[in-house]
Amino acid sequence: MKFPGMVSIVFSALLLGAHFRWHGMNLLSIPAVLFPALLFIKRAWAARTVQIILFLGALEWVRTTIEIAFRRMDAGEPWLRMAIILGAVAVFTAVSALPFSRNKELRKQYGLENPIPTVEQ
Repeated sequence: MKFPGMVSIVFSALLLGAHFRWHGMNLLSIPAVLFPALLFIKRAWAARTVQIILFLGALEWVRTTIEIAFRRMDAGEPWLRMAIILGAVAVFTAVSALPFSRNKELRKQYGLENPIPTVEQ
């Protein structure tokens, strides 16, 4: 994993694992931390699986943000700073999936460069 964008994927995985562990979802915390190991498999399906997991992780952060914000609003507690922080974590997690779409070297390495075949007339 020589590509610098991989660091954000690993960091996102660690954040997700810690999140699941904190909320007592131990069965999800282990796969959340280990999914970046798929990056050692240089296949398109592995890269796409990592992207899907990251986008699902971003959705989990959005869900958590909304849940905590409503709970805090109901209790009359401050919620905006928490929403900004967790919203930034959600964006960071989603953006971590972008190197597979933007980096030509990485796309070639994982076999993501193949164009969709067209029928010539």
